[in-house]
Amino acid sequence: MRLFLSLLSLLALGGAALAAGEPASADLKAEAMLTDAGLLPWLAVLPIVIPFLGSAITLALRTSLGLQSLLALVSLALGTVAAVALNVAVATHGPLMMAAGSWLPPFGIVVAVDQLSAMLVLIALLVGLIGLSYARGTVEQAGVRYGFYTFYLLLISGVCGAFSTGDIFNLYVWFEVFLVSSFGLIVHGCAPKQLDGAVKYGVLNLIATSLFLIAVAALYGATGTLNMADIRGVLAELDAAPVVTFGALFVLAFAMKAAAFPLHVWLPASYHTPRVVVSAVFAGLLTKVGVYCLMRIMVMLFGEAGGPFLSLLAWIGVATAIIGAAAALAQDSLKRMAAFLVVSGVGVMLIGVGLGTASSLSGAIVYTVHSILVMTALFLVIGLAERLAGAERLSFAGGLYGGHALAAALFLVFGLSASGLPPFSGFWPKLMLVQASLAGSGTLAIACALGVILSGFLTTIAVGRVWALVYLRPVPEGSPTTVGSDHGGLMSASVVVLAILVVGLGIFPATVIEPAQQAAAGLIDPSAYVRAVLGAP
Repeated sequence: MRLFLSLLSLLALGGAALAAGEPASADLKAEAMLTDAGLLPWLAVLPIVIPFLGSAITLALRTSLGLQSLLALVSLALGTVAAVALNVAVATHGPLMMAAGSWLPPFGIVVAVDQLSAMLVLIALLVGLIGLSYARGTVEQAGVRYGFYTFYLLLISGVCGAFSTGDIFNLYVWFEVFLVSSFGLIVHGCAPKQLDGAVKYGVLNLIATSLFLIAVAALYGATGTLNMADIRGVLAELDAAPVVTFGALFVLAFAMKAAAFPLHVWLPASYHTPRVVVSAVFAGLLTKVGVYCLMRIMVMLFGEAGGPFLSLLAWIGVATAIIGAAAALAQDSLKRMAAFLVVSGVGVMLIGVGLGTASSLSGAIVYTVHSILVMTALFLVIGLAERLAGAERLSFAGGLYGGHALAAALFLVFGLSASGLPPFSGFWPKLMLVQASLAGSGTLAIACALGVILSGFLTTIAVGRVWALVYLRPVPEGSPTTVGSDHGGLMSASVVVLAILVVGLGIFPATVIEPAQQAAAGLIDPSAYVRAVLGAP
């Protein structure tokens, strides 16, 4: 409720809007109130506010079951349109900033959106919209009555808020928003396995969130500020000892949230338990927030002081990528297999973050966009297989290719993309990361290149195993399942849209590579971001 009121106050008070590149003055508040930026900076908050208000309205209309579904779709559709406009505005004008209630930075809470934030906000809303279209064929009336759409919209709003905030304590607040909503979604249905998964998910994430809050407190105690643009300058002047302390806390907290080895065990133990659309959105979005935070804090905020931590992240990434893909080979459950592929993908992204160069960060950002799409789609297509075959275990399922060639083709598209094979979206970021690794020298560079290649090889074997057993072989004799008919046209259509995006990004990679290169450059040299927030020359 407090967060809801604070967002309403942001709208009511009008905010203090600043566009990128405006000069500093003696009276920043007066300048902000007289800025000629117009309505442009409002685009920074609309992708957050629209689904947030939608969640509040669906809660008020909890007895109007059909209206909730329509309202949720409209909210995410409008949010996606606003995110597209935001990307155009950032590409044209540079980073955008809005300060709440005329309290200007570094004292007030700000939303600051650069190229990286804008990209991830758009992809989060797009995946949320597609997932919601899929969910309309799976969520029963009781689920709607008990707040499925409210939790779902709140989750998307929280993720977009985490991607957009320019205040590190407010980043913690947005983490709480999407964690609370994710707790609601993971237990939605109250099956025993969901409650078991919720305990594992909740305990580990609460520990990580507590470590994050402690790190924020230590950072504030050392710097006296919570504004990210301001922290960048203050950290550069600090001694090494305090930086090492809270830097280690940030790495530990976000590695746990991203499900990096050896803190990854909670993810495959919990992501297979909720309804498939919830697993899909979790797999696509939640771990990526942890990776994004490592990019934003360890690269942009820490600058040169983050070098030792980046090397550690690279080694963690190598281990995570290989172990996650190898563990996927040992799974009988399709959902657990996909969950370990999520872990492996986190490792690949951490390799790019850990190398810390412009080319490796570009590859990590492209891989993040690819992984959001493909991991969401992989869980959704597994949901189709479960719906058609009546089981999601390799030992029981079979015979899907003969009766459902489309579902089989969709799985192959997403599986090969996760492996990093052309002409799908996963090929280009893995190629970029291998090239970035080989451009360096030493043991770490070789290990990173081998980690990317070996994880892709193991993922290909895991995907091929599923293809052979679930789709090509006949239904096993004695299996309690049979191949059914597909009555989920909207579900299939949602997955087809994701397949088009995955193939499209593979054929036209510049669509995402060029913005990713600009985003990486903005992380390494955040001068435009700092000017947008602080008005500094």
